[in-house]
Amino acid sequence: MSVLTTEPGATPADEEPPDSGERHRLTAVTGLAALSLDAMASVAYGPEAIVLVLAAAGAHGLGFTLPVTLAIAGLLAVLVASYRQVIAAFPDGGGSYAVARTHLGRRTSLVAAASLVLDYVLNVAVAVTAGVAALTSAFPALYDDRLWLCLAVLVLITGVNLRGIVESARAFTVPTVVFVCSILVLIVVGLFRSAPVSTEAAAGHASVLADNATTVGALLLLKAFASGCSALTGVEAIANAVPSFRVPRVKRAQRAEVALGAVLGVMLIGLSVLISRFHLQPVEGVTVLAQLADASLGHNWGFYIIQFATMILLALSANTSFGGLPVLLKLLARDNYLPHVFALKADRQVHRHGVLALALVSAGLLVFSGGDTNTLVPLFAIGVFVGFTIAQVGMVRHWRGERGASWRGKAVLNGLGAVLTGVSAVVVTAAKFQEGAWLIVIALPLFVVAFEAVHRAYARIGERLGLGRIPEPPHRDRSVVIVPVSGLSRLTCEALNAAASLGDEVRAVTVCYPDAEDRAQTHALERAWAEWNPGVPLIPLASERRTLGRPIAAYVRETAAAEPGTRVTVLIPEVEPERLWQRLLQNQRGAVVAHAVRRETRAVICRLRFRLS
Repeated sequence: MSVLTTEPGATPADEEPPDSGERHRLTAVTGLAALSLDAMASVAYGPEAIVLVLAAAGAHGLGFTLPVTLAIAGLLAVLVASYRQVIAAFPDGGGSYAVARTHLGRRTSLVAAASLVLDYVLNVAVAVTAGVAALTSAFPALYDDRLWLCLAVLVLITGVNLRGIVESARAFTVPTVVFVCSILVLIVVGLFRSAPVSTEAAAGHASVLADNATTVGALLLLKAFASGCSALTGVEAIANAVPSFRVPRVKRAQRAEVALGAVLGVMLIGLSVLISRFHLQPVEGVTVLAQLADASLGHNWGFYIIQFATMILLALSANTSFGGLPVLLKLLARDNYLPHVFALKADRQVHRHGVLALALVSAGLLVFSGGDTNTLVPLFAIGVFVGFTIAQVGMVRHWRGERGASWRGKAVLNGLGAVLTGVSAVVVTAAKFQEGAWLIVIALPLFVVAFEAVHRAYARIGERLGLGRIPEPPHRDRSVVIVPVSGLSRLTCEALNAAASLGDEVRAVTVCYPDAEDRAQTHALERAWAEWNPGVPLIPLASERRTLGRPIAAYVRETAAAEPGTRVTVLIPEVEPERLWQRLLQNQRGAVVAHAVRRETRAVICRLRFRLS
């Protein structure tokens, strides 16, 4: 059962006419701005994650920063090459979910989808809290208001994305360019320095270098590698959102993916070279990136530009999720694993329900964590490694099935990537398990169970609706329309007019109670009805109990039983007030009747809205 259909004669995705909303889609440049902020911002914490792990082995351990970074850069190249192929093979987007659905089976694809959903949601919360944490570090007076600042940033990003992904790309292009250019300038200038020009940023801060240094073993290097792989989050976002690009979608998305890999690789390697060149040590309260800016540029306006650019980009890197997750939710909805409302698209190519759902869940996480980054970080990055591994394994199956030119080399490349990301996923999960990663281990199967439940529900609905089967020829049944009334008004007249247009016979019913006051009202209605004489009988339904819906539902059942083969429709007239707040003034009688008839009968229910204007 699917809400998405293809009309006969429709043009392929890469041949759409220019008036089909292409101007609301991404180019390679705007796609880089809209979908790479997460990956770009990761250079602010990726190298630091490596250094903090290697610090356990003392100054000698820090000497392995560059080799570990080169290994991560090699994995980055593998991932970019792999996702470039994923983009070509799966132009409808979906990334690891689409790969697994085709080559690894339904259950594995749902695990990939669950990991991506968790990663996207956590990315929003982590990005926003990290950006606000940088702000409160510069202005400590704002620390107590960090939760409200986080929610304000989230509202801003959500509002921009509701206007369209192109609008978000335009809004975030300048911060992205400023950040990337600042980091590149830092690297180039630092390469010409033989020693740090300033150490003021780290002055007075305690070093976190271990006094009782451990040996640099394979396990420590593996843990440093896994921690540094947090810099690879967001690499898959472009492959997930291929439909958001302009025609030709595949080529534009591939260019953006390659550009992302090149820029991210250069920044990671460049920063690691400077860490080794300046012999930087991690200290409490000052980021490694801040120390590098201080050492390379000095403690001047250049230092503060990099700090503010980093702060802004960290906060805005949540936009990667807003670009990728709604497309993934659309694919899950198309495959009947999520409510079909997520497949609906508004103007400007916006999946608004996906955007709003992501914003609401992220807001809940922010409230849960109190705007504290450390509460969320242990839950982050596990999902993306799971997705990476599944995508790589799926692409190995893809090459084995396709057996095109150089398929063995491509399969070996993806297989190596699968081993590396799989090991990283295991190491990160084990290292962070007691810090909260166990929640992700529990959440993944729960998501899969939820997807399966939705799919079964749609399957039952589809079976009952006979989807995919040619229905019987339509035929006309005799119909009776029952109209509940409580008095005479223009609403009553409009209801009877509509009922006469719908059915062969119209009957008005009114519920009467044994109280003297109620009997008097019923007699007054009957006299007014006889005087009006609309040509429709008024049938009083006696009820000993003061209930409205059940007597009408009982009469509907009696009518259906007495006249088999007759289609019974209950037309419920209701007033639609001119102002929204005026709905509070209504007695909700229509809703009560509709609920009772729907629950106790199989009659068709029609609710007539009479607008007051």
